[in-house]
This record gives sequence, structure tokens and C-alpha cells, in this order.
Amino acid sequence: MRHAVAAVALAVVLAGCSSGTQTGAPGSGSSSGSPTSGTATAPSVPGSGTNPTAPAQPPVSISEEKPVVPPNVTPVPKEKVDATSLSDTFRTEAYVFGDGRDVEVFGVGGGCKEARAEVTAQSAEVVQITLVTITKQPTGVACTQEIRQVPLTVRLAAPLGDRRLTLESREETG
Repeated sequence: MRHAVAAVALAVVLAGCSSGTQTGAPGSGSSSGSPTSGTATAPSVPGSGTNPTAPAQPPVSISEEKPVVPPNVTPVPKEKVDATSLSDTFRTEAYVFGDGRDVEVFGVGGGCKEARAEVTAQSAEVVQITLVTITKQPTGVACTQEIRQVPLTVRLAAPLGDRRLTLESREETG
């Protein structure tokens, strides 16, 4: 009987670790959004996240040389992206896919840093996305200092279309 209870408990733990739709930076939590704003978090467990319409994997692969963009993904023209407030640590490109409401951007994560993207404003002319870097320092754990670009997807209330995209960043401690 004890073995059966242990097997059921293990199955529950394993099932909880394998649900969802998005892959990203270590140590990240879940995401939430509403019809007028969206958030995306780069979770530590492949497939976690709450945006049911987000792709299973980020559509654009990143490398130091250049991004690898699939045929069904459209880069947002550079003249439509205002990333002047971002530091050099961030990538400044953005991509639209799906029905035009899904936008992929890149946050910064790694070590004890998590990445999240939030749609912080939407109007007929501009969409503002804030790239959030959350630094967590677990007690008794040394954090590595690597930084990597983390693809993040947000869902807009309406297709991006001809609107300008403004990228901003914010630091948090968690």
C-alpha cells in the first residue's frame, strides 16, 4: 500500500512539471494576461505558461550573428520599433506571427535572473511592451552570472498592424 501511495504522489509531481506551452529562462514563474494586456514569462519548465494561444516554442531562434526567422513570422520594421530606452544588453528586434496579435520580443535572463514581458499600453498608434528582469537570490545558493537573450511572447488585444512598438525595461527583485 505504501508503494502505491508513493507511486501516485510521484505521478502527480511529474504531471505538474509537464503542462503548458512555453520554454525560457531558469527559475521563471507563470504568466497571466487579459484581453487588453498580456504578459509572458520565460518559465523554467518546458511548456509552462497560461497563454493558450501562444506557440509551443518561440517562433524565432536567436544567435549572435542573426536571428533565424521562419516563413510564417514577420519582423517588425526597425523604423516602427522604438527601443531607445533599452540598454545594449537587450535585443531590439520584434516579430509578429499568428493572427498579428502575437508579438515576440527578447528579455534578459540566466543565473538568478528571470525574464518577463508585459503589454503596458495599447492605443490606435502605439503598443508599449515592458521587458522585466527579475533578480532572485535564493538563500544559500550561488548564482551564475551568465546572461542570455530569452524569447518572450505577448498577445495584444488587436493585431499590431501599422502601430509603432515601444520597448522599455524594468528591474525587479523577487
